[in-house]
Amino acid sequence: MNVLNLGKSVWLGLVKMVSPVRHARLIGVNLGKNTLVYRSMEWPSEPYLITIGDNVQLTRGVAIHTHGGGNIIRRKVADFDSFGKVVIKDWAYIGAHAQIMPGVTIGEGAMVAAGSIVTKSVPDGMVVGGNPAKIICSVDEYLARNLKYNLRTKGKCAKDKKHYLLSLGDDAFMKK
Repeated sequence: MNVLNLGKSVWLGLVKMVSPVRHARLIGVNLGKNTLVYRSMEWPSEPYLITIGDNVQLTRGVAIHTHGGGNIIRRKVADFDSFGKVVIKDWAYIGAHAQIMPGVTIGEGAMVAAGSIVTKSVPDGMVVGGNPAKIICSVDEYLARNLKYNLRTKGKCAKDKKHYLLSLGDDAFMKK
């Protein structure tokens, strides 16, 4: 059975029952191993044009677009419909509510800041942000600037993490 031909109410029920990673694979996304996909991920109508590598993190509200050609263009060219494949390479991080546009490749180990609109491909190991997204620095530069804020809470349970973070002084936290 082709899952793309299910009725809308059946499909919505199925989406709630399966993990976001399984859902992505069911609709045709070429998804690597150990990739984190949040449930609020917005997939396009051509998910089979998306390739996502291993160890990628797609956070809350990310939208990936694979096509362009709204009705305003079809007013001039009735059958206009353009497409671009999207590739997100291994170890990339896509921040909350970022938008990845058709034809974009996110390089290996690259970071996309929350809320960014990525209209051009991102080189390996670079941090981009903004609208349109521009290179901010390398991942190595980002790490060097932010290492002093590493509070080593990864892997702690939520209760222990909260207790620890609330026990710290303001100087332990980032300030912008």
